[in-house]
Amino acid sequence: MTLIATRRASLNAIAGAVAALIVPRTANAQHMPFDQWIAAFRAKAVARGITDATYTRATQAIEPDTTGLEAIRNQPEFSEQLWQYLNRVTTDWKIAAGKEKAKECAALLARIEQDFGVEPAFMLGVWGIESAFGDPVVAKNHMRPVIPSLATLAWAEPRRRAYWEGEFINALSIVQRGWSTPDEMIGSWAGAMGHTQWMPEVWLQMGIDYNHDGKISPYGPPDDALGTTARFFVERGNYRRGEHWGHEVRMRPGLKSHGSRTYAEWRKLGVIRADGAPFPQPNATARSWIPAPGGPAFLLGRNFFAAKSYNPSMNYALGLCYLGDRCAGGAALVQKFPGSEPGPTLAEIQEIQSRLTALGYDTGGADGRVGNATTLAVRAYQRKAAIAPADGYAGVGLLARLRQGL
Repeated sequence: MTLIATRRASLNAIAGAVAALIVPRTANAQHMPFDQWIAAFRAKAVARGITDATYTRATQAIEPDTTGLEAIRNQPEFSEQLWQYLNRVTTDWKIAAGKEKAKECAALLARIEQDFGVEPAFMLGVWGIESAFGDPVVAKNHMRPVIPSLATLAWAEPRRRAYWEGEFINALSIVQRGWSTPDEMIGSWAGAMGHTQWMPEVWLQMGIDYNHDGKISPYGPPDDALGTTARFFVERGNYRRGEHWGHEVRMRPGLKSHGSRTYAEWRKLGVIRADGAPFPQPNATARSWIPAPGGPAFLLGRNFFAAKSYNPSMNYALGLCYLGDRCAGGAALVQKFPGSEPGPTLAEIQEIQSRLTALGYDTGGADGRVGNATTLAVRAYQRKAAIAPADGYAGVGLLARLRQGL
């Protein structure tokens, strides 16, 4: 599972590293062995308020984890189309799991809506897209100890060293406050953790003890994670209470206006909802977006851009909003993307992974979750089989090819 730590001011750090990192694989900019760097960094951590006891506890017997360095150096450049992305983040399994979470956490989601104004569907969207609702399979197969990851990035990633050093110290601060332990703190290679993938900075600066258990944690019961994330949407994303994120629409042919208008004004211009229903908030404002010529069109309200504040990608924001709507009982998109396929089921994804594994490609297991390993395995197979484009997409077309033994 690719976990992108962007919304906590970290995407620029990661993106800059991806673009600029040129350090040799076996050395770091300081030419200092990891254990010596850990010993030397103690003084900087102590100067930032970390006690000797905390530093020793967190770094004793620590070994470098180069997963993050490899991920930065070898980020695959896939030309993933929007329909592929939406299929990947709104699987049948994930929608069913989201509907169950909507029932299970109805009281919590209602409390969040009352306190912050963020609707339950929106919260389900971010929860599902970030961690598959805290799915233990995702945690087991795709998460890594955060402190070794951040320490390694601070040690050997030169272009954003100050950023990674800061997040490493933030992680140590969390241990020092007693909010978590080094063993409990698992997450992505970039240090994002828990139900909604917080970076340590968000944990420290925006975290809420929403279940009043005396600590703030993105793990365990989802109360703190969802409450804090709702706060993030309001304070950093300017989420507006009572407004939906937007709607799939049918645009009048030839209409070229892309400015912000009220839904009522869009209706007068001949723009209607794709499902034929009326716009529920005619006086709210939205702007148009047609992500792919000949495909679905959308009117995007302010809260779509609150979703985008969590990850500055239009595709991500649409995936979050669309997944949330589906988990809340909404229908699939009415209009189809040109050249699109239906999304694969969980069983079909597992079959793809099993067949690729049998052919010698490492998918990271057949758990039905499409992460970086599966994507790389798919692309390697596509290249060997001369399938163009080699986009890494694990879809029903690929499965048909695998079943044919081609």
